[in-house]
Amino acid sequence: MLIAIAIILQAAALTADTTSTSDRQLDEVVVVSDKAEGLKRSYKGQTATIDEHLRELSHVDLVRRGSYAWEPTINGMQTERLSVTIDGMKIFYACTDKMDPVTSYVESGNLQNISLSSGLDGNPQATGNIGGSLDLRLRRVGFDRAPRRTTVSAGYEANGHLQTYGADTEFSGHNAYANFGVFYRHADDYRAGHHEKIPFSQFKKINAFGNFGFRIRQHQRIEGTLIYDRAGDVGYPALNMDVSVAEAIITSLSHHVDFPQGKVNSWETKIYYNRIRHEMDDTHRPDVAIHMDMPGRSKTAGLYSLLAVTLGLHSLRANYDLYYNRLFADMTMYPGGAAPMYMVTWPDVGTFNTGLALTDDINLSASHSFHLSAKAAWQQQRLNNEEGYKAQKVFFPRMTDSYNQTTARVALRYQWTPQHLQALRLSAGGGWGSRAPTVTEAYGYYLNNTFDRYDYMGNPHLKNESAIEATLTAKYSLPTFSVTADANAFFFSNYIIGGIENRLSPMTIGAAGVKVYGNIPRATILNASLTLSWTILPSLLWTGKLTYSLGRDDAGDTLPLVAPLGYASSLRWLYKALSLQLSMTGAARQSQYGAKYGESSTAAYTVFNLSAEYPLEFRHLSVKLRAGLENLLDRRYSTYADWNNIPQKGRNIYVSSSLVF
Repeated sequence: MLIAIAIILQAAALTADTTSTSDRQLDEVVVVSDKAEGLKRSYKGQTATIDEHLRELSHVDLVRRGSYAWEPTINGMQTERLSVTIDGMKIFYACTDKMDPVTSYVESGNLQNISLSSGLDGNPQATGNIGGSLDLRLRRVGFDRAPRRTTVSAGYEANGHLQTYGADTEFSGHNAYANFGVFYRHADDYRAGHHEKIPFSQFKKINAFGNFGFRIRQHQRIEGTLIYDRAGDVGYPALNMDVSVAEAIITSLSHHVDFPQGKVNSWETKIYYNRIRHEMDDTHRPDVAIHMDMPGRSKTAGLYSLLAVTLGLHSLRANYDLYYNRLFADMTMYPGGAAPMYMVTWPDVGTFNTGLALTDDINLSASHSFHLSAKAAWQQQRLNNEEGYKAQKVFFPRMTDSYNQTTARVALRYQWTPQHLQALRLSAGGGWGSRAPTVTEAYGYYLNNTFDRYDYMGNPHLKNESAIEATLTAKYSLPTFSVTADANAFFFSNYIIGGIENRLSPMTIGAAGVKVYGNIPRATILNASLTLSWTILPSLLWTGKLTYSLGRDDAGDTLPLVAPLGYASSLRWLYKALSLQLSMTGAARQSQYGAKYGESSTAAYTVFNLSAEYPLEFRHLSVKLRAGLENLLDRRYSTYADWNNIPQKGRNIYVSSSLVF
């Protein structure tokens, strides 16, 4: 069925008249591959983790439960209110504790860049993105490049004995290209400040990938992707359980047509399939009262078809997408001397979702432009596991095994550049959007949250959550100095969050009680930032940043995991080919925290880092050497986003190198 729809849509593309490509506005892009143009690149290069690349984006923070697989947040909102795609493909994590975010299934060696769309102005494939959307774009060598190129990289970090190795090879011609690679990481337990060892923080991971393209005609091509990612022996010191295996297979096939003349620019249709297997495990933990196995499965098949058109002042992009996802998770408990106990925690929920998105960039003049984006989507969810359905029906007698939902979003942004003051750029925007409850929020069954120590129950009768967004940005930029002030506000209706249910008894030993997801009438999240950049000398650059967030529920209490006042500063010096950077990051004491939701305060901290980079060029070989010292003063600290206040790494020396030939 998916292939048939793809063929029909592609045939429609071939009958259209056509053009040159239009670029969609993005809030920020972090570049991973050396071959791409963009705003930023990690000081560790391609040996950096995806989490370290994500940390460079302005609106993004990361919830950390260990050394591996940090959960991205955007504008103070977690996974439930975000959309994360890989090359536009929908992928859903398979762990009920969110130990495997979508970002954990790719590697720097296979990534071109990460694009961020803040708030309701999501990428065309995004759905339910109240907080924002991330799209991880895979690296493809493309046609008519260097016939062959091989890259080898290696890195080592002293704290935790982290070893990183990677290699990939590219082949490119006029009618075909391919690139293949493999990446491996292995880490032992790390040490926090003052040499405190953090047990169960080890991990190992391997990622293998292949990308290819064939030119059918001069302006038509077929491209494909295959990724295999497997992590094992992953420790999570902030949780009660570790992970024995997290495995993903990600595949796609796309057909792309470029139109050199006419109003239509391009048409791309992609079909994809991915499968994730996740096994939680506590066999290596001491003093476990009841041993548990908690496997999860996620399977997703889908397609999207994206058409780009230029009509006068309008640069239009229309996108149709659909996907079908199955989520299943269960738990088996092994009490000593008694029969095992079995429970379904995600009742094999099948979600069919289809939607139509439209974006329009309207350039009225050099001074005035508008950006409009909108999407409407319909989905149906069905509970396919009878045992899980009947267990939940005990608590919700009126529930059914099938639900239909409709969601939508619309966002408008206006940008003004005064003719008499080209250095100034002002933009203002707003929007409205809604999202359907997640599988956990609607159908989760006795899921323990170690953050507040409550067991959580889903609620199939939840209403859709919605929000109104307002944004304002001002940027003043000169050749040697720039300053950017940015603020946004989200006003929620029917905000979804867990509430205490005293009539239910917890199932997890030591749990404080049971919470059931429900809608509260209102909630508010505010974010503001100030960024400065100053080229003091041609070889000396200083940057600085201040950020602040605020979150309140309908009773005026602080929402959990909202950042306190944060700051960052860096000084970069260039001497010929050598680059040196001294940076500082920190935060004020978290005086406002969600005590009502199990959150505790975190102390103020300041951390200093030092890094260096030096490239070498030989006849047929390019070498890039990197080294650095993180947490220079060996400070022991936790951030607001460190689950249960687990401490960050202490002093860490790292070295890495990459060779291209």
